[in-house]
Order: sequence, then structure tokens, then C-alpha cells
Amino acid sequence: MQCPIDGTQLVITDRNGVEIDYCPQCRGVWLDRGELDKIIDRSTAYSPPPSGYDDRADHGYRKKKKRGGFLEDLFDF
Repeated sequence: MQCPIDGTQLVITDRNGVEIDYCPQCRGVWLDRGELDKIIDRSTAYSPPPSGYDDRADHGYRKKKKRGGFLEDLFDF
């Protein structure tokens, strides 16, 4: 399938059981029927783990990356 924006061949990837079509050139993302519903259902069931990280004990030497949500994991390619 071709990208509707720039005509590049779309790449298909499976993320957490959801098939995502994306363009490696413009980074556009396209979903087939029902895939957005799957993403929404899984995002409401997702609960991030408690951080338990005390930033004050670090004295600014390193920063812990904040844990992103379900959608960040899903669209990280």
C-alpha cells in the first residue's frame, strides 16, 4: 500500500497485537478498521507502574526517564 501523503511504500508492524501501517519517510500512521478501537480498549486497561523514584536523592547527577503511557509504547518505531 502506498502512503497517501508522499507515495512511499507503507511498512506494516505489529505492536501489542495491533497491526499498524506507517510511512518511514513522513512517519504518518494509518490504522485499519477496528484497530483504533483495540488501541483505545488497551489504553484504558493500561496502568503505569508506580515510580517510587525519589528525585531529591539523585543530587542532579542523572535524570530518570519518565515512563510513557500505552500510546508511547505502541507508536515507538
